[in-house]
Amino acid sequence: MLSRITGSLPLMLSYCFCLMLLSIIVAVTVAVAAEELPPAPTTFKTLNGKLDLAPLNRNAPLVIAKGGFSGVFPDSSEYAFAFAASFHTSLWCDVQLTKDGVGICLRDLLMQNCTDITEIYPEGMKTYLINGAQKTGWLPVDYNMSSLRNVTLTQSIYSRTQRFDYSNFDILSVTGFISLIKPSSTWLNVEHDIFYREHGLNMTNYILSIQKLGSVKYISSPELGFLQSLSGGINREVNLVFRFLDKALSDPSTNKTYNSMLSNLTFIKTIASGIMVPKNYIWPVTSDNYIQLHTQIVQEAHNAGLEIYASDFSNDGIFPYNYSYDPLGEYLSFVSDGGFSVDGVLTDFPLTASEAIDCFSNLNTSRKMDHGNPLIISHNGGSGDYPGCTDLAYENAVRDGADVIDCSIQMTKDGIPICMSSIDLLATTDVQQSKFCSLLSVIPEIQTKRGIFTFNLTWDEINILRPKISFPLSNYVMLRNPRYTNHGKFLKLSEFLTYAKDKELSGIMITIEQNAAFMAASLGFDVVDLVSTALSHAGYNNPTTTNKEVMIQSRHSAVLVKLKQQKTQYKLVYTLPLNIEDASDSSVAEINKFADAVIVDRKSVFVESSGFIVRKTNLVKELQSAGRLAVYAQVFRNEFVSSPWDFFSDETVEINNYVLLVHIDGIITDFPKTVRRYKMNPCTGLGDGKPRSMKAVEIGGLVQKLQDKARPPARAPALVLKPSDVVEPPLPAAAAAAAAAAVPKTTGYSSPRSDAPPPAAAVTAISSTGILLGMVWVPLLI
Repeated sequence: MLSRITGSLPLMLSYCFCLMLLSIIVAVTVAVAAEELPPAPTTFKTLNGKLDLAPLNRNAPLVIAKGGFSGVFPDSSEYAFAFAASFHTSLWCDVQLTKDGVGICLRDLLMQNCTDITEIYPEGMKTYLINGAQKTGWLPVDYNMSSLRNVTLTQSIYSRTQRFDYSNFDILSVTGFISLIKPSSTWLNVEHDIFYREHGLNMTNYILSIQKLGSVKYISSPELGFLQSLSGGINREVNLVFRFLDKALSDPSTNKTYNSMLSNLTFIKTIASGIMVPKNYIWPVTSDNYIQLHTQIVQEAHNAGLEIYASDFSNDGIFPYNYSYDPLGEYLSFVSDGGFSVDGVLTDFPLTASEAIDCFSNLNTSRKMDHGNPLIISHNGGSGDYPGCTDLAYENAVRDGADVIDCSIQMTKDGIPICMSSIDLLATTDVQQSKFCSLLSVIPEIQTKRGIFTFNLTWDEINILRPKISFPLSNYVMLRNPRYTNHGKFLKLSEFLTYAKDKELSGIMITIEQNAAFMAASLGFDVVDLVSTALSHAGYNNPTTTNKEVMIQSRHSAVLVKLKQQKTQYKLVYTLPLNIEDASDSSVAEINKFADAVIVDRKSVFVESSGFIVRKTNLVKELQSAGRLAVYAQVFRNEFVSSPWDFFSDETVEINNYVLLVHIDGIITDFPKTVRRYKMNPCTGLGDGKPRSMKAVEIGGLVQKLQDKARPPARAPALVLKPSDVVEPPLPAAAAAAAAAAVPKTTGYSSPRSDAPPPAAAVTAISSTGILLGMVWVPLLI
């Protein structure tokens, strides 16, 4: 929590000037050390600007924290307000009135949506007519403030953690909230003035009685008549903002639809100094959830002399697919990247809005940059937006700034190494809907479930299939870019190597997965030799000629040991087992014998329990120091459910903490653009002077705020990597060519393509569900 500065106005101005001067000095010092110019102050195209947000930002939009930091804590709770106050926000309070006329901060007029009132007063449900519609529930007009003392606030969005519901957060009165938190800026929002008047309560008199409190800077309402009732007695320093709701709804005080009121902004200006609109007023969204061209409403509001604020922002909401589940990217389209800027954003996650404004606005993401740490390594190309390992995915990864693009090797029936994220075509193609669906089988050496495998089909047959975009978080119904779900073309390894050669990349990564031993023993393919030959033919055996570093990754040490014995110049990368939190000195010594770098799972770095970080391990530090190994972490994804609560549903926050707290050497990601933008932001070079939103989180801080009964279960003892986990027997030799003569001629094995190696030998293998004859798996009918 940042400390507050109190005292006289001259003292505060002096402090602000000193802070601004100090920040500029720090920025210049860092830039000089890097032989670059300091980051230039950002000028936003707002109407008037808010000068108190960040020392390097001019005319910055206002961040309005809806109910405080309600993306994590219950809306309008003490924790939510206090946490949001540390990010220089205006704290939004939805004002409701109790039966005895006390104003309270409560997200919803229906109290069962945001409190435990149904447990305290189970018989309190009533039905009322509110703005022409019947609403049933528990409403504050039926309770005195004293009767609400035992009612506590709860999380109102079910996709968020409910564990803070046990913290017994009291409902705060408006005056109590201001007295407790002492915000520098308070925003009061009044939704139902007419309803309260119908119940003998006067919202106008209440607001006028408290608006003299120094922190009240903004008052908003979707009822223009209510704002008009305030205009005669409101303080000059308080801004009135008319809030537009859904275009089809009507303002009950004028009986005009909000859509029709858009054409009369000059009249609204006579009553209010600003308007607030849902974000889709500015960037409309199609029925299939893609954004359209922006409207002119921001310019129209500014032309009318009105500030314009955008609402409905949350990191865990429904994102148009254009944003790739990246909340920071969405904010940027409203404050800089669209060629205009709103005057503020209303959000449940003020940290993300603050970092967007403070550090990421108006970045020139098209400029060239070096390939320094953290290295950006694609995961199946830019697979967050396109089917993995296709030409579209690789083009996307290069365009979005990957330093290294990757190819995971699989083998076709005719012996061609290809790039594909899974050996099972069911995971990557529409093969189940194809004429090859009868090839379903189980091969226990590969997986326990039925599949159709790449070596069941020739390269030409695989090319008939349509790629399938991956949905790694499909359990949460989080789909990716459905317009391109079956687009793109798979690449042979040779095509991938040719494609990467002239791209602005620092290198490539070839992955040889755990199937190398099976390929050699059962199918006669020596995958390691095939990869080495392909690299040599493409000219990658001499890094000085391609100016590309070649990494070869495997989770099996036997693969890397064989490459090490070949005395290659490639960088060998070992993937550690899952759930490892520590490594013995002897295991690190073993890894050092054959690897130059390692890949660790994210959860081996920050250990989680029920979505909360409980500790940070020393694994990365141990590998970097004792092992002198580069360490890369995987797999980073934009979707908010992929990261722990401690990173606030914001992938940029997660990346920032891996850099600041772990000093990670590389990040393997489905979304290279997110990491590249992070590397380009100017705030990381400000040291201790960086904004609060870009500082490291307190590891385990959220768990400590939970009540004992709400804390997640303790984790099992840490798993320590041992030499026996690392050392493997050598890869088997490829099956003898003579065995091929024994294969029946009816196997259907086709002649290899001209760029394929000679036909591999095959052996007969039997499982409970099928027989492998040569290269064709024949399912048994049981």
